Formats: sequence, structure tokens, C-alpha cells
Amino acid sequence: MNPKLPFQIRNRQLLSLAVFGSLIVLLQIAFSIYKKNQHPVAPVITFVSESKPEIILTEFNPNDLDEKQWKNLGFSEKQVKTILKYKQIVGGNFQSKEQFKKCYAVSDEKYQQLKNFILLPETNSEAKKDHFPYKTFEKKRLNLKGKFNPDLYSQKDWENLGFSEKQAAAILKYKNYLGGSFISKEKLKECFIISDEQFLQMSPYLILQAKTPENLAKTFEKRKEKGSVKINQFFDPNQLNAAQWQVLGFSEKQANVIVNYRDKNLRGAFKSLDDIQKCFVISEEKFLEMKPWIRLSIPEKSKTEENIEKTDFSKVNLNEISFKQLREFGFTEKDAAGILAFRKKLGGFINKNQLLETYEIDRAMGERLIYVAKLDNSNVPKYTLATAPEDWLKKHPYFRYSADRIIFYRITTPQDKKIWKLLKLKPEYEEKMRLYIDEQL
Repeated sequence: MNPKLPFQIRNRQLLSLAVFGSLIVLLQIAFSIYKKNQHPVAPVITFVSESKPEIILTEFNPNDLDEKQWKNLGFSEKQVKTILKYKQIVGGNFQSKEQFKKCYAVSDEKYQQLKNFILLPETNSEAKKDHFPYKTFEKKRLNLKGKFNPDLYSQKDWENLGFSEKQAAAILKYKNYLGGSFISKEKLKECFIISDEQFLQMSPYLILQAKTPENLAKTFEKRKEKGSVKINQFFDPNQLNAAQWQVLGFSEKQANVIVNYRDKNLRGAFKSLDDIQKCFVISEEKFLEMKPWIRLSIPEKSKTEENIEKTDFSKVNLNEISFKQLREFGFTEKDAAGILAFRKKLGGFINKNQLLETYEIDRAMGERLIYVAKLDNSNVPKYTLATAPEDWLKKHPYFRYSADRIIFYRITTPQDKKIWKLLKLKPEYEEKMRLYIDEQL
């Protein structure tokens, strides 16, 4: 055996370790130098968020919106259903911004976004004043969503903007008269269908030049002179048919509108010059032209009917007013039927302002009626929560959403005071319900 062998092996091991150690040190030094020469670029972080369509807000009355329009304001389908249900609970109409804000589907943040565009009084107390506070909130605004070229608008587009079917057709007919283009804002403003207020709303959004070019303006003046009809003899508007109205300078469609307005809306006769002026197809300029030549006579039949049907509305009880009387006062058939249907569901009005809760009636006319007419509510049925018939609770507009709970609670707690506490209703709901509760029983 060689006694030196273990020692030699140890030398080789030490040498290997030294070599490997040196390599590691060299690699570490090289990596440090490489790292020192690098210039790292910070990664660009992009946050991906759900894209939401921009909501363009204009003034609106929350009582006029349908489900689609509520969704366009940014509410979910579930929130929309809650809002519409809440509207029915408060009587079919929001009376004020304060009341709308209390709907739990409307967050504080969302209310702050919408409040300046809501066409309602600020508080319920303002809404209950005996004057006519709603007139300023009932102005119909056009549905303007951005700039547009009216030359490209179809019948449907004008209707979506806020005009009726007949008005939209008249606007398009006016465009055709101009040669297929409105040419300028100045010319569009001359369209008798578009009121000054509506034109002011549209003007900033119109993609049209402000003034009519001089050469075109002269052409239109000549055409106007050529096509104008000079009235030079007296006439009775109650004796004219559609063809005779056309002789006075109206188009066939305008003439038919005037005759329908006289025969249907006014029941066969213009009663005054104001009636004629109110016909929307008769412009202010045309009315002033006709006025000196008008000799208005009311047919004997109309006079007799007027004497027979004339009603002193200061003596009419709102709980007994008839469909015929509501029509005589000026309501449409739809409004008159709606008022009577709502009164029937309530079992009668307890206070006058309830009439204004009728869905989508002419509020200004409703306010005039409650200002003039009287109210006797002595025959309106009242109950206690403990004794009210189940059928009555489930059908009454103010009670039906709480009917099942009332019926359940009164089984074990037949005392109104305790039932009210268990219901935990919002003050405005309870206030409406208590109108039909007999506190003396």
C-alpha cells in the first residue's frame, strides 16, 4: 500500500474547492457589473374598467318616464322596478324632489347627479300650496341628446325629439316646401309648428348655418309673394268647409286640422276669436291677417246646448262630478276616465289634492278644477286597520302594498296603534293611509 495516497486525495479536493470558489467569486463580480450597467424600465400598468355609456342629462319630470327612460338615466332593471313601484305607493305621482329622494333605489350620489334636472318642487309643502306651482314644472322639453342635422331627420326622429305625429309630418312638409333642406336656422325658425321656446332649446344643437344666403333669401321672398293669398272679403269660420279654408291660403292638411279642431274639440263651432287663435296650424301672422275679416256667428244649436250644459263648477262636489262634467270643464276623455277610475279605487277623495295624483292628467287643468270646485267627503268609507275588509285593503291604492302585513299583524295584535308600529312605514305613506282610517273607532 502507498502511505501517501490519502494525503494526495486531500490535496486534489482542496484544489477543486479553490477552483470552484474562484469561479463563483468571478461570476458574482461579473453579475454585479452587468446589473450595474442595466437601466430597468418601469412597467406601464393599465387598469381595465367597465365602459359605461355617457349619460346626457336634460330636464325631466320623473312622473313622465317609462322603464327604458329610467334605464337611460343609469338605473338597473331592478332599481327601475323599485322606483315605479314606489311611485304607485305614493299615489301614482312624485309630488316633490324630497319625495323622490326617499326612494331607497335612488342613492344620495345618484340624487345629487339628477336633482338639478328634476322638474318638481323641492318639498311636499311647496307642492301642496293652493296656487298653481306646477305650471313651471310641466313644460315639455325636447329630447335633445347632441348636435344633429335636421335635414337628415325622418318622421320618427322628429317624434322622438318630442313632437307629435302630426307636428312631425308638418315639419317635413315644410322642409319639402323649402326644396328638401331647411338651409339655415333662420328658415327652420319660421316653421309655424316649432314654437319659440322649442327653437331656443334646439338652436345650440343644430348643424345649420345661422343665416339664409342672400341669393336664396330673395328666391323665397318671391315664392312667398307668388303663393300668398290676399283675403279681401268677410267670412264666418263656422260656415267654412276644408276646401274653403284652402281658398284662404291653408294647405289641404292644415284645412282638415282646422275643421277637425272646430267640429270635434270645440263641438261644432268656434265660440270666440281666442278659439280660432288657439288652433296650432294657424300662425300668429295668419291670424292677424284674417282677424279684420272674421264675422263669427255661433249656430243656434250650439247656443242652446251651451245653455243646457253649462255647469257652475263652484257648486260641484269632486266626489260626485261626472264624466260629462269633466269633459265640459276641458279634460280629454282619457283624463276624465282616469280621474273617475282613480276616485273609485280610493272610495272617494278625502282632500282635493288627491285628484292631482291621477296618472298623467293635465295637471294645470286639474289645479284649476280643485281651485274652483268644492269637496264633500262625508260619505267616503273609513275603517280601522283591525276591522278593514281584506278585499278593501288589497284593492285600495294606498293600502294594497301593505295589505298582507296588516292582515297578518292584526291576527295577534288587534290594536291599530301597535299595528302602525309594526308596519314601520315611511311618514308619507302613513300620512296617505291615515286619510282613510277612522281614528274615532
